[in-house]
Amino acid sequence: MDRAALLADDPIWLILIKVVVVLLIGPVMTIGLIVGERKIIGRMQQRPGPNRVGPFGLLQSIADAIKLPFKEQIIPDTADRKVYWLAPILSTIPAILAFSVLPIGPEVSIFGERTVLQLVDLPVGVLVILACSSLGVYGIVLAGWSSGSPYPLLGGLRSAAQVISYEIAMGLSIVAVILYAGSLSTGDIVDAQHGLWYSVALIPSFVIYTISMVGETNRAPFDLPEAESELVGGFHTEYSSMKFALFFLAEYVNMVIVSAFATTLFLGGYNAPWPISLIHHNYFNTGWWPILWFFGKTLIFLFAYIWLRGTLPRMRYDQFMRLGWKWLVPLNLVWIVIVTGIKAFQPEGWTTRAVLFGLAGLLLIAIVIAFLTPDRRVPDEDQVAITGGGYPIPPLDLDVPKPPKRKAVKARPARRERAGVAASAAQDERETD
Repeated sequence: MDRAALLADDPIWLILIKVVVVLLIGPVMTIGLIVGERKIIGRMQQRPGPNRVGPFGLLQSIADAIKLPFKEQIIPDTADRKVYWLAPILSTIPAILAFSVLPIGPEVSIFGERTVLQLVDLPVGVLVILACSSLGVYGIVLAGWSSGSPYPLLGGLRSAAQVISYEIAMGLSIVAVILYAGSLSTGDIVDAQHGLWYSVALIPSFVIYTISMVGETNRAPFDLPEAESELVGGFHTEYSSMKFALFFLAEYVNMVIVSAFATTLFLGGYNAPWPISLIHHNYFNTGWWPILWFFGKTLIFLFAYIWLRGTLPRMRYDQFMRLGWKWLVPLNLVWIVIVTGIKAFQPEGWTTRAVLFGLAGLLLIAIVIAFLTPDRRVPDEDQVAITGGGYPIPPLDLDVPKPPKRKAVKARPARRERAGVAASAAQDERETD
């Protein structure tokens, strides 16, 4: 029986169990991820990290979750209250619902009922996940606008720019996967990777997706909507208490979602990694074992998030836009044309896999050469003096007028005479006394 038929036969009690699990995966992983991130970054920076609450500081996230709802709620007088309350909900709910179309495991038996470890398998499951990730960023945009404050508004505008640029790059990187798998269903994409993962067969798409998912979730070095150095706290400056906690939860749940989505698209989903997959009778690809492989691959991407935050500084806004529009989007379009051409005009006797390997290698070599080629533009003398020949800057007025020299002011004779008269009068009074 295929996946869709198994899911269609699920009884109500089994569907309710799956719904509860889907709703809990994101928050539960967030609790562990926050502690893990603080401990890992502390290790990178040679400090202990949280170590007070619970054994080894493992209960720090629970303490934060208890503390945040009881903090005072402050709402600005200039805020649009309806949208102000709606924004954190709009960021959190779509992120949690995206788990419903992700296949976590193969066919298993739950209390004697045969089913698949997935809530629903939609024919357009990939588009559902993209829509959920996009709606989360719109919550950030509305939060910045509804706060009625300038700095949150700037953070919301930066988020709108990220939606336009990196959402396009992420969507285009998935097109090659859809062409190669021949389906928009997440379950079909996982089944198509039994022999070879798409992270190998479609290397350019994999690299572009991993870069885009960092920008999509507002994480360093792409955390421009939350740039504390110039925006105080970004789009959530005016939020506190439980509403701030929802934004905090939405960010980490989105990280889990895009990491699990990357596992599904490019790392074979719940399929066992090589060489475990070579074991006789494929034992580790059946039953409950695939759940371990799925979440293990997801944790690898989450560790990469933390690694980037602990090592890279925030990008400038112009660098951020240039990377999205001048590199990721054009490379995606070129790669899609190549994959489409291979599928349409594949030479006889050539496997699609071999052709893709060769073209992907050539494309990566071209990218490396482009990055290593020095910029041959000759900067102006003023730019060299200010930036050392680096990124060009607008012309500045460097002719600062020198202050005039101060002349020594001599005491006027009349003032001296008045001072002498006053001194002699005071002496006469003392002699009289």
